[in-house]
Amino acid sequence: MAGLVLVFVATCPALSWADFGARIVTVHEGDRLTIHHEGRSETIYLKDIDCPELKQPYGKQAKHATAAYVGNREVVVRALKRDRQGRITAEILLQDGRNVGHELLKEGLAWWQRSASSDASLEVLEELARASRKGLWADSNPVPPWKWKAPKKTSRKYSN
Repeated sequence: MAGLVLVFVATCPALSWADFGARIVTVHEGDRLTIHHEGRSETIYLKDIDCPELKQPYGKQAKHATAAYVGNREVVVRALKRDRQGRITAEILLQDGRNVGHELLKEGLAWWQRSASSDASLEVLEELARASRKGLWADSNPVPPWKWKAPKKTSRKYSN
């Protein structure tokens, strides 16, 4: 087992608890981007938030906002880990210390992932955006991406 852990750490050197600098090379969606660090590229999901999918209302706005914050810039990557789906998640900090995920919540371009985080400050950011009707909260009934992606229930006809 120790050998397996050693192999994993050796093949994924970017997976660590220490903060490190990286360059953003691609913004795929509001909450998914590719970083370049130590000669490697990794796809990262922003920790504790979920942005609308690109085909959802506000999905493209979330992507453009993320790109405006981080596009082709050096950032600090913090708290890198794998989530329940095995994806690499992290906080992305701008050079001025702002957290990109927090900024997206403030602008109403993301939902707080309650199931993934117990950070109550994120709930406050989401509630402030909702109260101000910013971004996706301008819609009367915004659909979170986890519901939007869920398979549509199909009606079945039963015969006797």
